[in-house]
Amino acid sequence: MSVIRQKIEKMFEALAAWLFTFKYPVLIVMILGLVLLCSQLVHITIDTSTEGFLHESDPILMDYEAFRDQFGREEVAMVVLNPEKIFDLAFLEKLKALHEDLEDNLPYLDEVTSLINARHTHGSQDELIVEDLLETWPDTPERLRAIKSAAINNQMYRNLLLSEDQQYTSIVIRTQTYSVSGSSETDELDDFLLDEAGMPDEEAVAPVKVYLTDQENSEFVNALEQIVERHRSPEIDITIAGTPIVTDFLKRSMLKDMKKFMRVALLTISFFLLVLFRRVSGVIMPIFIVMVSLLSTLSLMAISGIPIKMPTQILPSFLLSVSVGASVHILVIFFQHFDRNGDKKAAIQYALGHSGLPVLMTSLTTAGGLLSFSTAKVAPIADLGLFASFGVVLSLIFTLVFLPVFLSIFPLKPKRLKAGAPEAGRNEPGSFMDRVLNLCTHLSCTYPIRVLGIALLLAALAVAGIYRINLSHDPVRWLPDTPGGVRASSEYIDQVFKGTTSLEVIVDTGVENGLYEPDLLNRLEEASEYFETYRDDACYVGKAWSITSVIKESNQALHANDPNFYRIPQDKALVAQELLLFENSGSDDLEDVTDSKFSTARFTIKVPFIDAIAYAGFIEHVQDYFNTYMPEQKIQITGMVSMLSRIMSNAVYSMLKSYFYALIVITVLMILLIGKLRIGVFSMIPNIYPILIMLGIMGWCRFPMDLFTMLVGSIAIGLAVDDTIHFMHNFRRYYEMNHDPKSAVHETLHSTGRAMLVTTCVLSLGFFTFMFASMNNLFNFGFLTGITLVTALLSDYFIAPSLMVLLNPKRSKEPSDTIPLKGGAS
Repeated sequence: MSVIRQKIEKMFEALAAWLFTFKYPVLIVMILGLVLLCSQLVHITIDTSTEGFLHESDPILMDYEAFRDQFGREEVAMVVLNPEKIFDLAFLEKLKALHEDLEDNLPYLDEVTSLINARHTHGSQDELIVEDLLETWPDTPERLRAIKSAAINNQMYRNLLLSEDQQYTSIVIRTQTYSVSGSSETDELDDFLLDEAGMPDEEAVAPVKVYLTDQENSEFVNALEQIVERHRSPEIDITIAGTPIVTDFLKRSMLKDMKKFMRVALLTISFFLLVLFRRVSGVIMPIFIVMVSLLSTLSLMAISGIPIKMPTQILPSFLLSVSVGASVHILVIFFQHFDRNGDKKAAIQYALGHSGLPVLMTSLTTAGGLLSFSTAKVAPIADLGLFASFGVVLSLIFTLVFLPVFLSIFPLKPKRLKAGAPEAGRNEPGSFMDRVLNLCTHLSCTYPIRVLGIALLLAALAVAGIYRINLSHDPVRWLPDTPGGVRASSEYIDQVFKGTTSLEVIVDTGVENGLYEPDLLNRLEEASEYFETYRDDACYVGKAWSITSVIKESNQALHANDPNFYRIPQDKALVAQELLLFENSGSDDLEDVTDSKFSTARFTIKVPFIDAIAYAGFIEHVQDYFNTYMPEQKIQITGMVSMLSRIMSNAVYSMLKSYFYALIVITVLMILLIGKLRIGVFSMIPNIYPILIMLGIMGWCRFPMDLFTMLVGSIAIGLAVDDTIHFMHNFRRYYEMNHDPKSAVHETLHSTGRAMLVTTCVLSLGFFTFMFASMNNLFNFGFLTGITLVTALLSDYFIAPSLMVLLNPKRSKEPSDTIPLKGGAS
């Protein structure tokens, strides 16, 4: 295996010589290619929607899109008002002004519903009248009392337009289903797909439906906030919330945080590069490489039509931090050789020959760890795995090409050593770093059993903490808990109106006019009554309704508005007649609860926005209920709640699979690099150990296992293995020279150990910057990843040397005090 390794090192030396000779043509070709690739960056988009977490082929998403095509968007924005008195003419005038302002000035609007235009169904001389509650403005106290009585006694208003205590009223706003750039009229689409006989045309191709975009949602929310601000007054407390508001806040926070993270990452990288190399060139070259790696990766996303989503927002700062490692290891060796010999070409060849293979292997292992995410069932995690691995590979290519070219072109001068000074790249004798590395060598090589024993005790403590980890997916709780903020507003409205999101149940009879059957309608009504009283330890229902509400209102109205007739008629023909009368009244509200053939019913269950884990048992209960009491019908669960639950179940499965794949891929690569199966397997211990410690910290500190903290393990193992590879590669080189494991550890830590420290500082601080994010989930992600990388470095300083000392006995041949190295210091 050592022969193969030497041949590969010679190939890297040959590559360096070729690049030195043809540096200008290579530079021109690479720059032109970069300009062409990065020109596509303007097409990058952002998607913070919940449905963006699922693949287009996911059955749950396909069901949800079919639901939206039929019934429109279920996500609503709510404007909640808390006046001194709701049924007061002065307040109703203000409510009307706000309502009309929203209708006139909100973009992408489907409908606005409030007490002003709430459905008011009543009868007059055997005529069914469906009109707005305030169709006729109350100009007398008697008329106002009648309006108040009608509103209070209307069960559909409760927890929708009026709070249970009648202290709050809401305006419910629903946006358009489709983007202005896509299909917006389903009727026109249906006509397009029918032939002249009115049958489906098999040759017709449906136009692409583009749902309301993130940008359009942001425009809607901005307009909503401006309109509400115009109507604020000291007398009326106004709060806005809802899924569109949360989605827009996530987008704005993401953009702000991405800029912040990139600035901090660049400053951190520049600082440590300057400290390490004390040369401007040692800063400029790696920074250029990490920037073109990032821009190229984002351009590939733009070309592929993949938007930046919540989990992929970590990609820019991640690539900035990760991409610098390869440059650091090559430059450290280059400047050591160059400062001593002054021969630039020889130094470039030596640096690539020395570090090319471990740099290649570290990039492949990092990419392999990330690529394990590419099969995830959560779409943005799969995107992150795919494009982060692309970014790492691009960074490798740019490092191996641009770095030798730049070193060839830049007018560098060697730093001459004073008499008696240590080799370039080493620490001054007695320096702090020198003492630290000597201590690491002494402890790990003199007391390897004790070092491993302490590590084992910490691992046992971590295992105990793992059992305390709780799964979570709660986007609202990601948000900062600031007074008056989006999170506080969402929780406030959830409390007042018993929910801001919903679970949708589609009941398909499979036959036209199947909803005329009183027996089925009775069961739907029983389901409404049952779920409106549902409450368990984690979830409760604020409201449940279906087509039965329309039928009961119509039946009461046609019986002289007698409340005793607020029930389902037990005659199929009468049900059909009442629905026909309701349709002919001019109201289009039936479109919200059934299809045009009365074969499918929409059953809506309004619930609070809570942790998606808590929804799982509730969804299962709903499914079991409908399967039990409506076995003849096809039952389909959909809606925002269903998607949130699906995202978490997908994430757990993907996490387990990605951890397994990453472990297998990295272990195989380690064995290939080291060349020995036993040592290759044992070398994975310093890589697995930090993950174990991280999981223990997560459990003991009660950090939730969410979509972001799930990423830590695979990302960290892909990064942690980099230092292990550099340690093992150099250890094998020195051990094969002198057959003394302690001496090999000493030389390894005093050469590549310094670069390992710098790259770990850059990486860990790059992730620690996420602790300054606007959202709690990113704080947890940054803290845990940073801690894991620091633990990984300590593992390579203590656990890896201890293992190598135990697994590689000292041979009879005594090494000399100074280890001879071909071509100079390593």
